[in-house]
Amino acid sequence: MPLRISIHKHSFQFSFEARTSRGLMKERVSWFVKLWDDKNADVFGLGECAPLPGLSKETGEEVEIALAELEKVINGQKMELPSNGFATLGELESFIFGLEGNLISSVRFAFETALLDLANGGKRIIFKTKFLEGNPIPINGLIWMGGLDHTLQQIDIKIKDGFRCIKMKVGGHDFEKECDILQYVRRKYYRENVAVRLDANGAFKPEDALYKLRQLEKFNVHSIEQPIKPGLPEMAELCRQSPIHIALDEELIGVQSAEAKKDLLTRIKPMFIILKPSLHGGLRSCEEWIQLAESSGIGWWITSALESSIGLNATAQFTSLYSIQMPQGLGTGMIYTNNIGSPLMVEKGMLTYNHQTDWDLTPIFPYVVADSE
Repeated sequence: MPLRISIHKHSFQFSFEARTSRGLMKERVSWFVKLWDDKNADVFGLGECAPLPGLSKETGEEVEIALAELEKVINGQKMELPSNGFATLGELESFIFGLEGNLISSVRFAFETALLDLANGGKRIIFKTKFLEGNPIPINGLIWMGGLDHTLQQIDIKIKDGFRCIKMKVGGHDFEKECDILQYVRRKYYRENVAVRLDANGAFKPEDALYKLRQLEKFNVHSIEQPIKPGLPEMAELCRQSPIHIALDEELIGVQSAEAKKDLLTRIKPMFIILKPSLHGGLRSCEEWIQLAESSGIGWWITSALESSIGLNATAQFTSLYSIQMPQGLGTGMIYTNNIGSPLMVEKGMLTYNHQTDWDLTPIFPYVVADSE
């Protein structure tokens, strides 16, 4: 029973002004990989390919070329899923390598997700973990960039909604004003024991990065992501001298082999790494990053890359394979006006899977009824 594949492009509209260090985002384009068995087209796996503009290595044009090649390979061969599915991600990797071994990061993540979904019955079940049984995943509350009043309002809402870890962008505004915001948080919410994560997206200059990190230390910051641009030789020394734990994010993009990953972690020695399956080589690659980090005493957490519910679901289920020690970056499920309806829910700083809610795929497949389990 050979596999068949089709590609579906869709644009998601932000429900607010999504400002990042790379500018204003009004829409988010995703390509969906639909995979099914030739003899049972009603049961299909679904994966999301969503490169992040300005951050992903691949462009939209490169993604479309890669997806067209994948479609040609799958539909041109009589490939079949293993009868017992995939016991490990290593087995999944071997299967993918047998089909098309050189998939770019976002396409690999989408294809991995579609394969695992189909192998588990085409019900958007990627991994059978306790997350699907109701065990929630703690998440941080993401504070989007904006004016001072808008930022403070977002922080108030997140903390009132039960978040005890917030993530703020720095480096995009006047540094003194960003420090004022952090001072406000510490003074107003000193009783709530709120953890603060910062993300600079490489905005600090190497020559003044350490000074800024020392200024930020007094606000009891948990960590800061990518204070300077990736690939700079100063990063290793900054990790050694910084009074704040540094987490690598963009630094990991494009690092593929296990040897290259190990070399990067050994050379820079960060306190944390942050993994996005869409950007960091897919699920199997992230599994490898985690294994290497843990063997070196480096912490980690996982975040989405602003995918729709399909990509977020796969990332959350992958995250739930592990014993979670800290909040993850999986709170982006409500950012689109035309998102895919799903059982994913955010409540009191937790991401949960509510089986009382069905999947609704009509935003991308208008003639498909709600995907009931």
